[in-house]
Amino acid sequence: MSNQYHFITRWRIRATREEVAAVLEDPRDLPRWWPSVYLDVRVLDEGGEDGVGRVVELYTKGWLPYTLRWRFTTTRNGGVDGLSLLAEGDFNGTGTWVFKQDGAFVNAFYDWRIAAEKPLLRRLTWLLRPAFSANHRWAMRKGEESMRLEIERRRRPAGEAANVAAPPGPTFAWLGRRRGATRIP
Repeated sequence: MSNQYHFITRWRIRATREEVAAVLEDPRDLPRWWPSVYLDVRVLDEGGEDGVGRVVELYTKGWLPYTLRWRFTTTRNGGVDGLSLLAEGDFNGTGTWVFKQDGAFVNAFYDWRIAAEKPLLRRLTWLLRPAFSANHRWAMRKGEESMRLEIERRRRPAGEAANVAAPPGPTFAWLGRRRGATRIP
């Protein structure tokens, strides 16, 4: 059985495309607003003025007790229309975000086409594909929840932003600490 995966995620968020694009604009901020998945993020190359060519190294996880090390290169930055990336590392492939305004809501679609390259994932895909797929869906649900909270936080006056609930944290948090993950401010 192939180690290929294809996921299409849809988020529906009460926001504008500008707000959603602004949250996703700086990958260094991912561990703060989406800490359930992003344990550590480092920008290795800023790329061009529009962010195309930006290279980002990530240490991530989902619900299951394993972590992933990978990097992405931004291949398209359409701002409010979305962005695309090329992933390499524990999985290789492409991801594309598209943002569509629908009244007071944004429909954000993520098309993620990857091949699992981490030995655990590659060797056990034939057996654990449903678990690995469920792990991805869990991570994306946490992302949608975290995005909603971040939009709410950004809309509040500075003195009131702290009143917004904290985003959900990682499961098996000890795993990230043991492996030396750090949170980047």
